[in-house]
Amino acid sequence: QVQLVESGGGLVQAGGSLRLSCAASGRTNSSYAMAWFRQAPGKVREFVAGINWPGTSTHYSASVEGRFTISRDNAKNSGYLQMNSLKPEDTAAYYCNAGGYYSGSYYYRGDYWGQGTQVTVAS
Repeated sequence: QVQLVESGGGLVQAGGSLRLSCAASGRTNSSYAMAWFRQAPGKVREFVAGINWPGTSTHYSASVEGRFTISRDNAKNSGYLQMNSLKPEDTAAYYCNAGGYYSGSYYYRGDYWGQGTQVTVAS
């Protein structure tokens, strides 16, 4: 089992920045891809960004490409999502997912989820 804890969410003005963190504990000795998803009220959870195990390949949804950057530090069992130029439509609960894998550029969700961290962007 892997436990994930997100942090770094909050309230920010449009155009601002936030950095989310995802700390993993438990069975972290396996190599796995990880990703960030988000879910706004009344909407389905959607993929935001993903990164492979070595951290050499990243993918983004079209809505965040060029504004968000995903990274990871395997020595610290942590992942990050740097969010710049935030927009009101980025408002959502953000979730870290781990244990997944990539096939080509498609990220298959893993079994492990964090509890989520709320990001609210005011206009």
